[in-house]
Amino acid sequence: MRQTILALIKKEFLQVLRDFTMMRMIVVMPIIQMLVLGYAINTDVKYIYTAVYDFDKSRESRELTESFAAGEYFIPGDYGLDLMDAEEGFLERRFNAILVIPENFGDNLKGLKKAPVGFIVDGANANSATIALGYANLIAMQYNRQKMNIPEPIELRQKLLYNPEAESVYYMVPGIVSVLLTMITMMLTAMAIVREREIGTLEQLMVTPITVPALILGKTIPFAILGFLEMSIALAFGVLWFGIPFVGSWWLLYALALIFLFTTLGMGMFISTISSTQQQAMFLTWFFSIFALLTSGFFAPISNMPQSVQYLTYLNPLRYFMVIVRGIMMKGAGAGDLIPEIAAMVAFGTVIFTFSWIRLSKRVA
Repeated sequence: MRQTILALIKKEFLQVLRDFTMMRMIVVMPIIQMLVLGYAINTDVKYIYTAVYDFDKSRESRELTESFAAGEYFIPGDYGLDLMDAEEGFLERRFNAILVIPENFGDNLKGLKKAPVGFIVDGANANSATIALGYANLIAMQYNRQKMNIPEPIELRQKLLYNPEAESVYYMVPGIVSVLLTMITMMLTAMAIVREREIGTLEQLMVTPITVPALILGKTIPFAILGFLEMSIALAFGVLWFGIPFVGSWWLLYALALIFLFTTLGMGMFISTISSTQQQAMFLTWFFSIFALLTSGFFAPISNMPQSVQYLTYLNPLRYFMVIVRGIMMKGAGAGDLIPEIAAMVAFGTVIFTFSWIRLSKRVA
């Protein structure tokens, strides 16, 4: 029995070592993931773009703004929106926070009176919003001690938009919906086509009167339907069980999910064309899924990543769909607020699905 087990172990090692494609995946892909994702996953909260509305225009108000600008945490500036239209800036992701300095701020400080200051944060990501509020409080305290040398005259009045209870589940569940739709459709499509080729039934199908377009559509449409089913279950569970508010349009979300499916189904078809076995297809799907997940802003804000990695995330279709799902569910974003994301998804879907269709057609023809 011992000899048998050793012989089988030797056989499996030889089989893997002789498979050049599998060896590349085993050695090269983990290195790529470590290099890229090691920099991408950063839970620090930095580069919080902050719109400043200074109605006082005094030396004290300018000093307070400069205090927020110190370091890498806040990036204060004028984003060209009236305060009454500030929510548009949140929806379009121009900024993540608002600092409101009222009139008489400087006079109140000089008179040793309470000087209220407004600080509003996008609370969609509860963790980042809570940390941002902590930073703002710390800056206000330091300003009091260093500039005024009097006990706590600045009263920082805080507000969390879209998630006033700072519930992290409100942020995570929409992200999970996006991830499930991506992984289910990509993996099922890749595995199904490779399985047909591996067991020899794909060749049998090709000698029948079935055309290549009919074969591809017949292989992808069921998984698109299953993807919608999976998405619907996750959404229903999130809304009914976790009590997550859905303030946007269901129709818009499903319409944009359909556009996104062209990308995930296309990626599944592409993986099937470069895989010889189901094992290879599963490994490649896992690699692409993990890469897409960790560079999509699901765990860590993209603005916290190094600049080179931020540029790389523009090639990740899940990044855009993640923004869409969270924006529609939590903020009630409309199509006009999501034009850059919609345009990116249309471009990705068209290019990837068309390229994969052509490549798969050549493989099965």
